[in-house]
Amino acid sequence: MSWGDLWALAWRGLTRRPVRTLLTALGITVAVASMVVFLSLGEGIRKVFTSELGGIGPDVQVSLSGFTQGFAPQPNLPETAVADIQKLAEELGITSVTPVVMSVRSSLDVSQSVVLYGLPAAQGISTVFPKIVPATGRALIAGDEGQKVAVVGAKAAENLRLKVGSTLNLTRRTSVKVIGVLAQESGLVDSFIFLPLRTLQDAEGATGRVSLVALKLENPRDARAVATALAKRLNLEASTQSDFLSFVERALRISDAVRFGISLIALIVGGLAVANTVMMGVFERTREFGTLRAIGARPGFVRALVLTESLLLALAGGVGGIILGLAGIWGVNLYTQNLAGIDAAALTPRLTLLALGISILLGLLSGLLPSRSASRISITDALGRV
Repeated sequence: MSWGDLWALAWRGLTRRPVRTLLTALGITVAVASMVVFLSLGEGIRKVFTSELGGIGPDVQVSLSGFTQGFAPQPNLPETAVADIQKLAEELGITSVTPVVMSVRSSLDVSQSVVLYGLPAAQGISTVFPKIVPATGRALIAGDEGQKVAVVGAKAAENLRLKVGSTLNLTRRTSVKVIGVLAQESGLVDSFIFLPLRTLQDAEGATGRVSLVALKLENPRDARAVATALAKRLNLEASTQSDFLSFVERALRISDAVRFGISLIALIVGGLAVANTVMMGVFERTREFGTLRAIGARPGFVRALVLTESLLLALAGGVGGIILGLAGIWGVNLYTQNLAGIDAAALTPRLTLLALGISILLGLLSGLLPSRSASRISITDALGRV
């Protein structure tokens, strides 16, 4: 018996019961598609942070609790730290020192959630985010410090239905007037609302305190050395962009493991369905396997035949799962584009290979018991059945 005979017999075995084969393949398709969609969220977010935050934001940021300790945006850093850093600026090659107050406004409606970002109006938004420019209205200027004004990111303006001249309520007692709407630039920063530092400090009851100090360097390649020096000399947490991306990567790996664990349940169910379908085929084709043995097929050939059927079934489900997963990813990105202007899911080559690899492994494991049973069928008993 040749390999061509093996594949032909395997295909015939699967197509003999097309409805059962189709339903089993569909179960695997759904299981693989769910895994692809879940894991694509991690891949997409990695791309967002790597591509969109790689060239924007501070080179170093100083806070009381860095990323390794679970950075929280609440203002808890004394503003006196700004003066301490400025004394070291010339020595360490720091070109700008920007105190920042951050606050997250969350809502049951995710589209209404925004990040409030307060910084000195005289320095302006471009000090930290140089690529961002207003689409309508104007940016912050020195005279805005302490005034109740705000510049709104493109996606935040769209979601909150804000335009130049609109009023935005920060708290029950504090509201600000929108003086500018930024051009769309980064999916994350587009959801920021920028305010003068004193204005946000007053609204948060955080006078004399900031969330972090953002630093720009003369040579960004020195970020690690500058962060280390500041941490030692000021006893504060100093983090670089690479630290932030590493923190995000670790968090995503944990979430990937959780999502894969959830997907594994569906994959196990799909594997049991494959095993059940192939095992039923073995019982129904006892005489066929007996005939193959009688005309010279070795037990290894029969075992390979059943494993091939299992692999074909799982591989068809895997390819179908990737295609269905692409549709799911498109739906997720359609939603997140409307929500925050980002593609939160992505099908990468490594995710595609992982899905196909798991499908093949699923087929092998699911076919082990049925193939073993088929190879041990007695020729006499098989041909003696009616």
